Formats: sequence, structure tokens, C-alpha cells
Amino acid sequence: MRQPFFDRLSEQAFKQPEKIAIEDRQHRISYAELLQRLADHRQQLAELGVEPGQRVLVWAQKSSSTAVWLLALISFGAVPAPAHPALKPHQVRRLAHTIDASWLLLDSAHLPHFQATENTPSAEFFLCTPNGDKLSALGMLSTAPGNNQPVCHDPELKEAIIFFTSGSTGGPKGVCVSTDNLLVGIEQVSAYLGLTDQDIIAGILPLAFDYGFSQLTTALYNGAQIYFDDYLLPADLKRPLLEKRATVLAATPGLLVPLALQRWLPEAESLRLVCHSGGHLPVKTVRALRAGRPDVDLYLMYGLTEAFRASYLPPDEVDEHPESAGYPLPGTTLGVIDEHGVLLQAGEVGQIIQGGPLVSMGYVNDPKATRERFIRAPKNWPGGDEQTVVCTGDLGHFDTQGRIYIHGRIDEQLKIGGVRVSPEEIEQAAVGFDQVTEAAAVSQPIEGGEQLVLHIAPIIDDINKLRHYLREQLAPFQQPARIVAHEQLPRSANNKFDRQKLRQPDSN
Repeated sequence: MRQPFFDRLSEQAFKQPEKIAIEDRQHRISYAELLQRLADHRQQLAELGVEPGQRVLVWAQKSSSTAVWLLALISFGAVPAPAHPALKPHQVRRLAHTIDASWLLLDSAHLPHFQATENTPSAEFFLCTPNGDKLSALGMLSTAPGNNQPVCHDPELKEAIIFFTSGSTGGPKGVCVSTDNLLVGIEQVSAYLGLTDQDIIAGILPLAFDYGFSQLTTALYNGAQIYFDDYLLPADLKRPLLEKRATVLAATPGLLVPLALQRWLPEAESLRLVCHSGGHLPVKTVRALRAGRPDVDLYLMYGLTEAFRASYLPPDEVDEHPESAGYPLPGTTLGVIDEHGVLLQAGEVGQIIQGGPLVSMGYVNDPKATRERFIRAPKNWPGGDEQTVVCTGDLGHFDTQGRIYIHGRIDEQLKIGGVRVSPEEIEQAAVGFDQVTEAAAVSQPIEGGEQLVLHIAPIIDDINKLRHYLREQLAPFQQPARIVAHEQLPRSANNKFDRQKLRQPDSN
């Protein structure tokens, strides 16, 4: 029988109460202290009127304290929805509206961007309604006797957490992850990575992404330690890898491409494995990582927010098959279908679909998008065609040994530096600038990944003014690397932007 996450966490705390569970540059939290904080936080949530089953949008920097609040909400039975800390206030309000959030949990760094703080008490975190009412300071220990608000085990509460992703034809969608989804993912990743209580996991990725949040849950499930730090330049990894002696690094292509070129990488003697997901990792980078650290296991993985993880390639096959994303996880079924939904054979290219226990509950408050993306399994699907499978939107094929190979996106959704970016949101922001009448955002390949290029029309007086405007409207990861102005944008026969032509170098 599957052991609930918080029962497992309690066991780890009983076995090693003084061991550090979560650390960042300011805080170190032991397993015993973590359990106490979770109980304190649950007590505060109850006192302030939060109820199990309610959705809470969390807008905060990645930190030990943010991680504890996310865990506290889940253990209380509320449903956290972490938003990327670099989003703008109006984007956060829109996300809260999208998922019908009952509450907004903010850290002190984000509170001033949301409302005036002249008479606000000093605190690290705050809770309020999405419109700013009922503002309460959090973070202090509850005065209620006992501080023993229990972990919620209500079987009727299926939702565990909501992760936001961008659709190809619209803004971000909230993907509802169930308690079972979360636990199966933790168990499977822990098993194939071989995580133990001796590991120190480098928490570099944002907690707002399922991939980043997974570093937290898998660490605690196995009695390991997670160290949170931020990444801007390759040298920023010296602290977690050299000083903190991390043994596990989970990364995206935007992090691994420059890391593979660092001469100091062999000095990270404690590093035992690197796992990759979030986009195509160039074979050149795979070869460089293997040559620079042949003693480190490299796991090439594939997944999507709607189903967390789909496959991984065992390290002993990476040298021979560096282009592959590996084999389906245990219990997970992958297939490739044509445009008519018919299953294809090995070697044939089509859309990848996924079935199994990691397929999420669908999109929050968006039944139309859920019906389009989460479909009935095709004829001859292993295990029967009554199952629900998710359409990944990725093109791929299988080889005769069952390894999957990814060919790219079917739709126009962009993935820049491992982060999914909605072109429509960027285009709408650009058209909001008074001199721009039409805009098309596309990705173009560069060494080690993709860059975001924004094409606009007509030609405007000052591109820098547009850049300044976009910095006010969009998050940093949504900013175009290049802006190209045209008299008019090229269009296809059906009067849509000719994005294929815009991706060509001569369009710049």
C-alpha cells in the first residue's frame, strides 16, 4: 500500500530529527523543526478562516520559507497554486481569477506590488483575499494551545496542487495535480534516480514549476537535504555544487549548456547525478557533460506539466543514444498517433500521447481545453481504450527498442530556456504599445537552445521604448531576445501569420 507523503516525512523526522531538511542562503530547517513549522502554519491557516479544499495562489520568491508554506497548505488540505515570482501583479490577479482562488499568499517582497503597505505589520508572509481584503500577517507561531492542527486525510479532497502552464493559443492554464499523481511521481523519480538520505539536492529550478517542486518533495520523501539557490550565470552554481557539495542537480538546457563548458565542473567532486528535462538538450552538450564528468550519471528525461514525467533514458545508454528521451516510466504508457488519432508503429512520426497514473486531473475551470487535451485512448491502446490519455502536443517517434525521440512542438507554443512561454500573451502585450499594430512571437534556434524573437509591424521610431514597455508588462523570461520591425508581417494563404517564414534567419 502506498505510504502518504506526510506520514513518510514524519518517519524521516523521527529517524533523524536534527538533520537539515531544507536550506537556503538565510535559513536552515531541520526535519524536527519542519514538522513543527508545518503544524504551526496549519494552525494559523485554520485561525484565519482557510478551509480544506480552497485554492490558494502563492506568489513568493523561492526560499525555505516558501517551500514550508506550500507543504503546509497541502498538508492542511488546501490547494496551493504557486505563481512564478517574476510575474506582474495584473498577471497574478488573472491567474487567481482563472482558478477561483479563495486566498492569496504573498511574501514581503511581493506585497508592495500588490497593495499599499504603510500600516502593514512587519512579517515574512501575508495572507489576503485576491482583491486584497482581510490582510493578515503570517509567519509567527500561533498562540493557540497545542499547535497541533492535524494533517488532513479527507479522502474526498483529491486536488493536491495546481501548476500553471501556457497554452499554445491562450494564456496560462492551471493544471490540477491529484494527491495520487503527486505521490506516484515522487515514488517513481525516487526509485529510478536511486535517491537516499545521503543526498543533497540542488534546488535551482523555480518552485512554481512541477519539475522544481519535485526536487523538494523527492528530497524530503527520502530523508535527503535540499539547498535552494538562484541561477543567473554558470558561476552561481559553484555555491551549491562546490561549497554545499550537492550530489544531485536537476536542470534544464539553459542551465546545462553553459555548465558543460565550465572548467571548474570536475571540482564538484560530490556530484553523482545530473537529470535533464524541459526541452531538447543538444547532443554537443550531452557529449561535453559526459567527457567533462564521465563519473556522473546523466539522466535524459521527458515530461509535461499535464502529466509530470513520461520517460527517462538510463545513464548507461546515454553515450549510445544521446538524442533519445528514453523509455516510459513504470505504469506509464506512451504512444504516437497521426492526425486522425490512429496509433502509429515504430519509426513513424506523430503526436505523443501519454496514459497512466501520472496523467493529471485536467485544467482548472476550463472544460473545453480539458476535453481537447485529455482524450479517450485510441483503438488498440494497451490496457484498453476506456482510459484517458493526454495529448502532449509534441511530435516524436519510437525506435524498435521502445525508446522515444522528440521532434518538437506541434502547436506554436514556445519553450525558451526550459520555460513554456505563450506567444499570444507576448503578442497582446506588444500590440498594447501605441505604435505597434500587429506582432508575432517565434522561437529561433541558437547555440545550445532557442531564443525568443518578436516581430512587429509597422516599423516604429524607437525600439528601446517598446522594450521598456514590455519590461513593465511581462516577466523577465517572457522578454524577447530580439525585436524585428517590418512594414507588414508575412501571412500565409489562410491569412495567419507565416510563422515558419518568420523563424528563418533571413526574416531578420
